[in-house]
Amino acid sequence: MIEIAGVTKTYRMGSLEVHALKRVDLNIEAGEFVAIMGASGSGKSTLMNIIGCLDVPSSGSYALDGIDVANLSDDQLALIRNRKIGFVFQSFNLIPRSSALHNVEMPLIYAGDTENRRERALAALQAVGLSDRAQHQPSELSGGQQQRVAVARALVTEPAIMLADEPTGNLDSESSLEIIELISALNRAGRTIVLITHEDEIARFARRVVRLRDGVIVSDGPQRAPVEARV
Repeated sequence: MIEIAGVTKTYRMGSLEVHALKRVDLNIEAGEFVAIMGASGSGKSTLMNIIGCLDVPSSGSYALDGIDVANLSDDQLALIRNRKIGFVFQSFNLIPRSSALHNVEMPLIYAGDTENRRERALAALQAVGLSDRAQHQPSELSGGQQQRVAVARALVTEPAIMLADEPTGNLDSESSLEIIELISALNRAGRTIVLITHEDEIARFARRVVRLRDGVIVSDGPQRAPVEARV
């Protein structure tokens, strides 16, 4: 599903070169639930951007679902993102004056995919337990409910992977637990999940944890006893 080999990412700041990633190797199979962890400056965000096709490596190779994406153009990367990756961010990024249903429909609208669009969006909302809130605007929803809408939006295109970047960062502890249990349940149903987090309590739900330090993977292995979702 995700095949990263020898990936290096270097940023130039004037005459200074910053090596954000240093020859990183990472493979993630279909159906896995992987948490990527690391302190600020570890390379975690850079790796997330590359996995999410928001950036490209300076060197090395990256294949997503069998497609070599390391050297694609910006337009090609945008197409891959729309078709292959469902994003859930710390900020919900919902359109304020649109209904939950319309927010979930947006990836299909951008893709020009009109076939059964409303039905597919409603099915995605039902999958996250919000079919009864389809016509509510974000201001009429709690933070946890807004993030559920964001999860539904990520699912509606049936992407190869869901990339969740600090999805509980703006939520209280109760809502955080609801969202991570929902994501865990989606994985148990077969969805591939890549979770970016700095919280050990959230990473406990993943079945594998990858830790970065100074642009290098320092540990990568399964958790002996991941927390099981109750939903």
